[in-house]
Amino acid sequence: MRVGFLYNHDQIHQVAHSLPIATALAREFPDVEVVLATTNDALDAAVDRLLAAGAGPRIGRVRLRLKSPLRRALSPLLNPLLPFDKAAIYGDNLAFFRSLDALVVTEKTSLLLKSRYGLGTLRLIHCRHGAGDRAIGFNAESARFDQVLVSGPKIRDRLIREAHVPAERISTVGYPKFDLLPATPPRLPLQANGRPTVLYNPHPAPHLSSWYALGQAVLRYFRDSTRYNLIFAPHVMLFQRRWVPSLEHLGARHVGRVPQDILDCPHIHVDLGSPASTDMTYTQAADLYLGDASSQVYEFLQRPRPCVFLNPDHLQWRGDPNFAHWTAGPVVSDLAELDAALARSAGDVATYRPVQQQLFACSFDLNGEASSLRAARAIHERLHETPLPP
Repeated sequence: MRVGFLYNHDQIHQVAHSLPIATALAREFPDVEVVLATTNDALDAAVDRLLAAGAGPRIGRVRLRLKSPLRRALSPLLNPLLPFDKAAIYGDNLAFFRSLDALVVTEKTSLLLKSRYGLGTLRLIHCRHGAGDRAIGFNAESARFDQVLVSGPKIRDRLIREAHVPAERISTVGYPKFDLLPATPPRLPLQANGRPTVLYNPHPAPHLSSWYALGQAVLRYFRDSTRYNLIFAPHVMLFQRRWVPSLEHLGARHVGRVPQDILDCPHIHVDLGSPASTDMTYTQAADLYLGDASSQVYEFLQRPRPCVFLNPDHLQWRGDPNFAHWTAGPVVSDLAELDAALARSAGDVATYRPVQQQLFACSFDLNGEASSLRAARAIHERLHETPLPP
């Protein structure tokens, strides 16, 4: 059996969700040949970092490239506007994909291999990146995969109910990214001042993010604060392009820039996309989470701590499963409410802890065994089953 793990994205944030599975599969199941396929230098470097401890010589590496002269010509023109290479890479590398028995992916663009290129016998296995609540994570495309690896009962139940994924195609495996957690939470140099440290982690989605309406004002609030440190580490896709398109709602929003006085502020740490912004360094180091729609809040809740959520568009969120995480702390719509909300969240730790623990337990089925090994075993078992009907 030959199993590929594909890393095909503008940014590196999805690598840590599936690479631990690849190493576990190669280590535990000698009848499986594992191949890691990357599509750019940043992804190569991210894979190199996570493989630094060594996973044995059985893991192959392939670099996929655009081969069509037309696609190569269009690439520099279209990539600043949309993820052109991400979709185009499939058609130029069909020989590689045909050589596989299964392909493990962390996104859904790969479904083109079946819908457009006719690779009907290739098993596509979806390893979701994150355990968030956004509706887009439970759309009908999920049902087109041969196997879906999920972190916990919340994801499983919503996929069955909303995306109509057959229960037999879902494998609950925990959260392989947690296998990479350090034994001791990291601390940043600015935390030596003893102030509580807030992580501001806005999402890029224009219709959900707090950044476009409140972000600059939030940064100024922390610049002027004598009470808090700030880690400004937004979702890595927020500053990837000057304009962020909305997949769910037609349109785009201008991102802007981080002002120099914020970059120079000694009690503010800004990270717009380094490896630390994707490897749980900041969700582990911070004392309080400030955000909106990012699934990283669930990684933060691996240890229950205060949370505050920003709702500048006055979304009607109560009772909506897409905003379940907003029950983990106060929700504010105006910057004038932020100071009191931060204090209230920190003071009401005991009130919110049971809610946070319940949210975490629903999102992550952790049983003491490495999640990456559980996922590898689930893939191995599925590979030896009779193919499921489409």
